[in-house]
Amino acid sequence: MLAPTELERFATPLKIGLVADTHLGIKPRPLPEALVRELRRVDLILHAGDICSAAALQLFAEIGPPLRAVVGNNDSAALHNLLPRELRFQFGRFSAGMIHGDGFGRLTARQAAEQAFAGRVELGIFGHSHRPLCQRVDGLLLVNPGSALQRRWQPHHTLGILRIGEAIDAEIVELPY
Repeated sequence: MLAPTELERFATPLKIGLVADTHLGIKPRPLPEALVRELRRVDLILHAGDICSAAALQLFAEIGPPLRAVVGNNDSAALHNLLPRELRFQFGRFSAGMIHGDGFGRLTARQAAEQAFAGRVELGIFGHSHRPLCQRVDGLLLVNPGSALQRRWQPHHTLGILRIGEAIDAEIVELPY
């Protein structure tokens, strides 16, 4: 369940870049140009955890659009002290929440996100599984951007793009590397 936090409000229309599970270390390599290019085209970047280091967080902050992030289970102690476990947003008339998706026992990340957000928001953003997902469940749009850097068993590196105006349009974008 989402803890009560103050909503951050954003006017729409809005284009949002979603990333998660980038797993960059203390001395992170530069971000791939294709990822940076996609993220420079958005109004806001949301990172759903497992950034892993403050230096990696800084790489995303330097791209340009405002950055908001939550902590993941593989993040450093510094990030655990800096970032919240969840964030809540109001995008125009739509409410949204973001968590990493770990810490729910034996539930999958999708089940955890569904449990955390159901009945509370219209858009739930999460990571943890490295598996991209855009799925509606009883009026709730769940989005996991997958991973732009650690695809693991997935065929492509991915990120999510949200377009929010009169409706929410979500897509998973495959990156060309």
